[in-house]
Amino acid sequence: MILKALYDYYHRCGDLAPNGMEYKEISFIIVIDKEGHFLRLEDCRIDNKTTKKFLVVKGSRTSAPNPYLFWDNVEYVMNYTKANQEIQLKGSDKKLLASINKSQIKHNLFVKQCIDIAEQYKEDNEFMAVSLFYKNNGVEAVKKSDLWPEIEKKPTINLSFRINGSLDIVAENNKLLEYSQQNNNNNGNSDRAICLITGLSTNCVSTTSATPINGSQATAKLVAFQVNSGYDSYGKSKGSNATISVEAEACYTTALNRLLQKDSQNKFTIGNRTFVFWASNNSETSKQVENCFFNFLTNLRSDDPNRKIHEVRQVFNSIYSGRLTVQNKDRFYILGLAPNSARIAVIYWQETSTKNFAEKILKHFEDFEIIDTRKDPKPYYGMYNIISSIALQGKESNISPNLVEAVMKSIIEGTPYPYSLFSACLRRIKAETDKDIYITRAAILKGYLNRNNNINDKKIKDMLDKTNDNIGYLCGRLFATLVKIQEEANNISSIRERYMNSASTTPATVFANLLNLSIHHEEKLNPGRKVQFEQLKSEIIDKVTVVGFPAHLCINDQARFFVGYYHQRQDFFTRKPEKENNETIINK
Repeated sequence: MILKALYDYYHRCGDLAPNGMEYKEISFIIVIDKEGHFLRLEDCRIDNKTTKKFLVVKGSRTSAPNPYLFWDNVEYVMNYTKANQEIQLKGSDKKLLASINKSQIKHNLFVKQCIDIAEQYKEDNEFMAVSLFYKNNGVEAVKKSDLWPEIEKKPTINLSFRINGSLDIVAENNKLLEYSQQNNNNNGNSDRAICLITGLSTNCVSTTSATPINGSQATAKLVAFQVNSGYDSYGKSKGSNATISVEAEACYTTALNRLLQKDSQNKFTIGNRTFVFWASNNSETSKQVENCFFNFLTNLRSDDPNRKIHEVRQVFNSIYSGRLTVQNKDRFYILGLAPNSARIAVIYWQETSTKNFAEKILKHFEDFEIIDTRKDPKPYYGMYNIISSIALQGKESNISPNLVEAVMKSIIEGTPYPYSLFSACLRRIKAETDKDIYITRAAILKGYLNRNNNINDKKIKDMLDKTNDNIGYLCGRLFATLVKIQEEANNISSIRERYMNSASTTPATVFANLLNLSIHHEEKLNPGRKVQFEQLKSEIIDKVTVVGFPAHLCINDQARFFVGYYHQRQDFFTRKPEKENNETIINK
């Protein structure tokens, strides 16, 4: 299903690289004349993050050295690796020397291939010029260029050649695709078989192309078989175990690499987890869904992130309500990937109808809806916001890898949010009592409790609910009131830092003392404000005293404590209607 969906995406796009070709970033071009003499280096980097891409012949590499056609990294093209730098600083070392020897082997293979192709196409001046470049010891000439130190900084970048006066690089020469196809037909393909993607009888590949992801090896593949390691069956080896035609393999790998590219708007990466997503057709609605889901997942850094998140909600609302037309056959796909040695592990796969997908996203918005009184509100519904809010120091690298896909699954499938998210959120709140409760954390607790709601438990509203008699919720409201009294009286909130954790777990041990303290704090307030706080305390305590302060709160009631605290705090900063204000003054 995954490969077929990627195969269909290739044909849906229409602007991807043709079969046998791929777009590759090439940072520097070695410009030579027709006699192979080095002239200059050309920098193709657009900025620190972007490099110009060229349409070159698609290459496939395993752990064994295998050069690409007239383009490759610095190690292959120039026989230079980081080991060359380190050996100059540290001196001789067995590992460094082994790395340099390996680099020499790769470089020799690249040079030999260039010379062999020049011999095969003797009439082609471009191939012959590159062959002469190596025969004339052009490598040393390049290393004397002013731009060579830029290459030394990052010897993993790609290089290629261009003949002076030509507009195209040598790697774009049309004859190279013909050479590659001949070479693959002789060495790279399995026997003729039924393709598992298309169902057609055709020549199938023995190895697939690399589709590396964040954290994986450059040669990592979605479909691969390790020879003589227990993965072969019925006497078959490599690709014969899962037959994929040459054409289908080119389509699905090209499509996946397009989704995975650096500037992709169909990709979300957090930690070592990478998620790609796409719609089944090219309609305007499908494009809007893809764009909105990208905005939903990522950390919005635009000037107006609220507008973008509003657009997300509006588009999904329009799909679910029928204002934006979608067909029953319209599908949406989400693929989660993780690095796994030389392969790529599939950690998540979801195929759903576009309308059902919209429904689940809207349900997530509804469950996370909570009052927000910030002066400069920022979106808090998104995946990035959720994960970063529970991470130690806000760093996504500190999050358990399995948590990311668990949260993603709960959002996309409308299932209860994972307990690991809930417990991580509680841990961060309790570890950071010197800070007030973040809106995202409050929303996580509310969403978790409502989705896991028992029939006897009252659902938590998005704002202060004075009818909620849950003891945890009431204790949270009362604690927020006591904190507010201290803040207004002394301009500090020491009781929050000292007592929040014990108040949320063992209320009976602390609230008597806190209530006594609040009496002294109230003496510093003006009479009107003092009356307001006394009324509020009485309103809450009247409901608590029916059962009394419990000796211990269960984990769910601890969460309700923090939500109640958050709701009451926000209510303090919510502007009350004029009528209510007037009635308060009269009562005073």
